[in-house]
Formats: sequence, structure tokens, C-alpha cells
Amino acid sequence: MSKTITFNELRKIKDSLPDGSTHRIAAELGVNVETVRNYFGGANYKEGKSCGIHIEPGPGGGIVMLDDTLILEKAESILKERGILSFVDVREDMEVTEV
Repeated sequence: MSKTITFNELRKIKDSLPDGSTHRIAAELGVNVETVRNYFGGANYKEGKSCGIHIEPGPGGGIVMLDDTLILEKAESILKERGILSFVDVREDMEVTEV
């Protein structure tokens, strides 16, 4: 399933994760940690891979279209473990849409 959110929302989710979460997500999915970082807005394609995100200029840092939500779902799972019910709890006032 694809999802559309703002870049600021995506970064807020990443910033809300506890230390070591990118390594944990990478290990659970069998991908390079740089690939997980690229998913959250990084740009190290020498070490990591592109992971199906498309960023367009717009409000909230731009619009991000996620082709694959697996890394996002893993991040949400970690946030739930911390007592944050969903990524909506760490969002600002932007609206999320599923496609």
C-alpha cells in the first residue's frame, strides 16, 4: 500500500524513535541501515539504496509519496512499544492520506 504524508511528518516520526531504531528496523528487514535512513530523508545512496519515496515541493517540507510503507510500519510499531499509540500522536497539524 502506498501512503502520502508531508516530509516534516516523516522526519517527526523518525525523530520520535528511540536511539538504535534505524539499526533495529534495518536488521529486522535485512537491509542496510543507510537504506532506512534514506527512507526518512537521508541521501546516502553509495551505502544505502533508494526505497520508493518521492518528494515534491509543498507545504510541511514537501509532500512525500511512499511506495512501500513497511519501514514506516516498523517505525510505528516501535513507537507503539514506547506508548505512543500511533504516528498521528507525534504529528503536527498536517493531514495524512492513504492511497
